Amino acid sequence: MKTNQWAMIAYITIIGWVVAFVKSKENRNSLVNYHLEQALGLAIASIVWGIALSIVIAVLPAALTSILSIAGFLPIIFMVFGIINANNSVQKPIPVIGKFFQNKFAFLQEA
Repeated sequence: MKTNQWAMIAYITIIGWVVAFVKSKENRNSLVNYHLEQALGLAIASIVWGIALSIVIAVLPAALTSILSIAGFLPIIFMVFGIINANNSVQKPIPVIGKFFQNKFAFLQEA
């Protein structure tokens, strides 16, 4: 597989990230490392966002929860941006949260 394909697979769930991490070991380059880093950051941020959103929805009135539940799609939108960047072989951070996770995962830099 091409390196940009491994980078795109990394964004598709945690299982996709693990598959891309393990299978791309022999031909991994800076593009794959960058998108593995961004995808892992997105997964962590998605979990935190989901927990925070659940707490907020639990305490708000029912009229506001339907509007706020739309915000649950935000990680999916960020995932699409990441996949597009990986497909174009561009090392561009995911909007809003991408810069926070740059160079944060040392184990990806060693590979």
